[in-house]
Amino acid sequence: MQTIKYTFIGPIRQAVTMARLPLKGALKDEQLHVVQEAGILIKNEEIYEIGPYWDLYPEAQSIGAEMVNLKGDFVALPGLIDCHTHICFGGSRAKDYAMRNAGISYLEIAKAGGGIWDTVTQTRKASLEKLAQLTVNRSNRHLKDGITTIEVKSGYGLSVEEELKMLRAIKLANENTSADLITSCLAAHIPPKDFQGTQKDYLKKISEEVFPILQEEDLANRIDAFIEETAFTSEDIQSYFQKAKEMGFDITVHADQFRTGGSKVAVDFAAISADHLEASSEKEIQLLAESNTIAVALPGASMGLGVAYTPARKLLDAGASLAIASDWNPGSAPMGDLLTQASILGTFEKLTNAEVLAGITFRAAAALNLADRGQLKHGYIADLIFFPTDDYREITYQQGRLKPSIIYKNGIEIK
Repeated sequence: MQTIKYTFIGPIRQAVTMARLPLKGALKDEQLHVVQEAGILIKNEEIYEIGPYWDLYPEAQSIGAEMVNLKGDFVALPGLIDCHTHICFGGSRAKDYAMRNAGISYLEIAKAGGGIWDTVTQTRKASLEKLAQLTVNRSNRHLKDGITTIEVKSGYGLSVEEELKMLRAIKLANENTSADLITSCLAAHIPPKDFQGTQKDYLKKISEEVFPILQEEDLANRIDAFIEETAFTSEDIQSYFQKAKEMGFDITVHADQFRTGGSKVAVDFAAISADHLEASSEKEIQLLAESNTIAVALPGASMGLGVAYTPARKLLDAGASLAIASDWNPGSAPMGDLLTQASILGTFEKLTNAEVLAGITFRAAAALNLADRGQLKHGYIADLIFFPTDDYREITYQQGRLKPSIIYKNGIEIK
């Protein structure tokens, strides 16, 4: 029988709960549910109650809660969620970055043997244990920044054996970090240069030989694919995604990064999310807005490549649900600072604080098909972060400079 432990934290100048907000559409800051001079009562790993500190104080005392008295000014938010990363990789692509800044395009670099294939080569050289440790290190850096749930993709193996190595490394990393790692199989990242056969032959091999092992070893329940000129076409991916759906996997898509087409595939297959969308036109925006697929903006990739941002304002105004993720990867988005990127996207796309914060909390949770986090409310996982300020608006105003100084994961403070 589990021992019940209560923890009571406060007083908190502002607790921004992210509750009572719609999943889709534009948001105004006035819609934010902010509890002033708040207290948060935790029961084991979950949030039990949140409300005015002195209203909850007698109850907390009566049930013998551990009293965590905060000294100074703090704003509480749910733990942040990064719903799109590639942090399991070997090597560096600093050379690619220099080439892009010298005027060579991302696609030109890829065609010349750089880009993703360069990382594939370096990742294949790394052992499973080395990849796991690198992933733990990057996950812990994210955790220090208040990101308590992190999606992690494979996709730098591009063979049955090497993709499974990556996926097993991510699973091992998840056992050795306090952050929650949500794994996606991105074996359909780009066509491997050393595969003898067509793109459809490769996808068939992956679906037949990798998909069953994902389920047998509980390695991933999400299947991703990059639909693009240098990757896979909308036609290539049909049978691959169909197989994934039949086996019960969630679908997500790298869509509309350089040209359109991917978002339609995402909607057609009822994907959980369509990510990138920098090239999306009014047609794609409306398609996503009328669907249940979460649009995921990746401002880090726009910054890394020097291209336009996802049309976040238009997506929200059309009624879409918008999440924001870092796309942390060695090529196009090496910064890996979610809060900085989200704040800058807000500046360029004229997003409210509510829209930015929703994009990295409960809307990001929805992009991962998770319904137990991203808000401060009863029954949700007690992932809490505390910023040393008395005004939540300082968080985006400082464009990522202000970081949380206290972090709780599953009701336990991360030291």
